[in-house]
Amino acid sequence: MQLSRPILSQLHSEQLQVPDERIFGLPEKVLQFGTGVLLRGLPDYFIDQANKKNLFNGRIVVVKSTAQGDKDAFNEQDGLYTLLVKGVRDGTQVEETMINASISRVLSAKEEWDKILLCASNPDLQIILSNTTEIGITLVASDAQTTKPVSFPGRVLAFLQERFRVFKGSPESGMVIVPTELITDNGTKLRQIIIQLAELQKASPAFMQWLTHSNDFCNSLVDCIVPGKPASTDREKLISKLGYTDELMIMSEPYRLWAIETRSDRTAGILSFQGVDPESVILAPDIQKFREIKLRLLNATHTLSCGLAVLNGFDYVRDAMQDADFVKYVRSLMLEEIKPLVVQENIREAEAEKFARQVIDRFSNPHIAHQWKNITAQYTSKMAMRVVPLIEKHFAVHAAVPEYMSMGFAAYLLVMRTNKRSDNLFYARVNGNEFLLQDDKASLLYHHWQNHGLETIAGSCLRDAAIFGADLTVYPGWEAAVTRSLILIETSGAGNALRSILAKKSVA
Repeated sequence: MQLSRPILSQLHSEQLQVPDERIFGLPEKVLQFGTGVLLRGLPDYFIDQANKKNLFNGRIVVVKSTAQGDKDAFNEQDGLYTLLVKGVRDGTQVEETMINASISRVLSAKEEWDKILLCASNPDLQIILSNTTEIGITLVASDAQTTKPVSFPGRVLAFLQERFRVFKGSPESGMVIVPTELITDNGTKLRQIIIQLAELQKASPAFMQWLTHSNDFCNSLVDCIVPGKPASTDREKLISKLGYTDELMIMSEPYRLWAIETRSDRTAGILSFQGVDPESVILAPDIQKFREIKLRLLNATHTLSCGLAVLNGFDYVRDAMQDADFVKYVRSLMLEEIKPLVVQENIREAEAEKFARQVIDRFSNPHIAHQWKNITAQYTSKMAMRVVPLIEKHFAVHAAVPEYMSMGFAAYLLVMRTNKRSDNLFYARVNGNEFLLQDDKASLLYHHWQNHGLETIAGSCLRDAAIFGADLTVYPGWEAAVTRSLILIETSGAGNALRSILAKKSVA
């Protein structure tokens, strides 16, 4: 049988969270642009959990940009879907299975625009959520001249205009708008584009006043890996175990962070689902510190450990985390070298330490198939954005070279020793195998490797500001340390090089 509202009463299992019938009678409080797995695995998860605990008591109307696809599945399943939570928490494997009942209905923006606009007259509906991919928050000027806009900002503007009309511009009718697109200052950028579109339409001063003062556009940061549908083999086992089929079933990791930037007490009251997990759903006047913690402790660690993992022959992150030496390197890199640089006036050591240990859990998740070679995409840009600022910070306060960072940097340079093919593409050569390297700076690095050997390549690359945006040889001992690590990895192998640096640091 297929998952739907009528079969819920037949499902009885201690391992499965089943929604109460009362949830289906809750009012619609959220308009959500997008049906993607990130939304369903993170914001919709929190709303569902809050509903089950009587903390929010509201459901979601979803706007789908296309007419077909999973809209039919949502209709057939009464908006229900199964969420599997699988991973590692505090070093222990966890698994939870729940039926999410947060979505009331799914409407097509192309075919049901009138129904979407009708939602604007619902006084209970006060929140707009979105995840329309990074290109969704862009200005489409032609949307200012049509009654059926095609862009996400155009559609939000049209909805707000209808809201303004229905409620005659009352301040309390303003919306709380929380985009979750993975761009910095997503709320601010969305607000700017919507204001531009309204100005192109020559909107009334009264509407502009209401738009800019009664609506809260919140920047937000989301962090949760939601791979999507389980593998087909796992899915068949789950169907047998659960007793129903589900076309919308998805999986996520246990870790979740949703930081929402607002200074409004009214907004805090409207986003009452935050109370279900205040450590994971964070309302703050400034969310920059959460972005900094993630960028340095998670992203920079990924970048610095990537080359060593590839050179060691690990295909997936989870495989590398089965190697005791690699785990020790990652932990030492984060806790000994990166964490002290992250701790600031507004970032406490305890929260940086907690996040670093959560990174170990996340990397170790056996259910996430994250390939290291995919992490090498735009390897140089990642190194420049995530790691170079850490090197600068380190040498601003320390004389000694950060050995773990230099080892990771050397491994990066070795991965960037590519082959250039006749198709003008660059291929990394690792352990007798090759893979296409997607890196805008691959040509520059290739040129350096063509003219230098192990003893001089580090200095040549580090001096090239076109690669990293600065001359990195100015930091005392950095060039020499990277060169030593290059030679050690090349002559001894990445595994032996790791053991060597761990032993050296242990003695020190």
